[in-house]
Amino acid sequence: MSGYHRALCSPSQERGVANAVRLTQVREVVDVKVDRVFQGSIPALYDQHLGPMIFTPYADDLASRLADLRHGRVLETAAGTGVVTRALVSALPESVSIEATDLNQPMLDHASSQLSSARVTWRQADAQLLPFPDDVFDAVVCQFGVMFFPDKPRAFAEACRVLKPNGRFLFNVWDRIEENEFADIVVKSVAALFPDDPPLFLARTPHGHHDTAVLEAQLRAVGFGTVTSEAVTRESIALNALSVAVGYCQGTPMRNEIEAHDPSRLDEATDVAAAAIANRFGSGPVTGKIRAHVITAGRKS
Repeated sequence: MSGYHRALCSPSQERGVANAVRLTQVREVVDVKVDRVFQGSIPALYDQHLGPMIFTPYADDLASRLADLRHGRVLETAAGTGVVTRALVSALPESVSIEATDLNQPMLDHASSQLSSARVTWRQADAQLLPFPDDVFDAVVCQFGVMFFPDKPRAFAEACRVLKPNGRFLFNVWDRIEENEFADIVVKSVAALFPDDPPLFLARTPHGHHDTAVLEAQLRAVGFGTVTSEAVTRESIALNALSVAVGYCQGTPMRNEIEAHDPSRLDEATDVAAAAIANRFGSGPVTGKIRAHVITAGRKS
């Protein structure tokens, strides 16, 4: 606090400001931890509802960008429920092996139950501290996981370290929430139930790290050479509005936020979100816009 502001504040006001700052800092730490909790029924609901609705289109996109890789090793970080892993197995030849990692063991357990392939090794690992030697992978892939890394430059540096010279790091991040129709409607509708402390996981984390200029600068700062980004728009298709609502309200850490308010209101929040989606898109199959940024970073030779 500047001397000018100290002159205007009483000691009690100064203590109040300091306490507010500390509370904000504590809340930010708690949010980071809560936002990374995928356990219980979340992995299965995430895969069942959100997998085909929003993740498969971008998994296919990432896998297609590695179509020229004919042999070697691919590392996947933040593999989640294995949507990209499955796309990679389908798109790449048998001579390419895949190391699929995630910090969250329940997500990996679900992923491994959905795919049986001798080419894939499942391993719990922190993308910010990878348990691999230098220069061993031809490509590193990460689908919608970068937003969850507390220290993105460190995770980027680790990806660069384990890549072979001229290797590629491919990842995507969601664009701002307003460019993703289903997520935007779900957040706004559920927020009305908790006006004093709305569940903002989706806006804060998945859709809160869309500044590609910042990401590109961080990548170059840790040693990557050529860095490019591309905005990719797709359609998000779901069987009905309830599937959208269940996916977001019960299949993501947004569920943890809702249940922290009142566990008995999870179904209410889900129904409110479903009604808002149906009001906008109809009661049958629904289609909405989704938009993400795909970043490709090449390690220097």
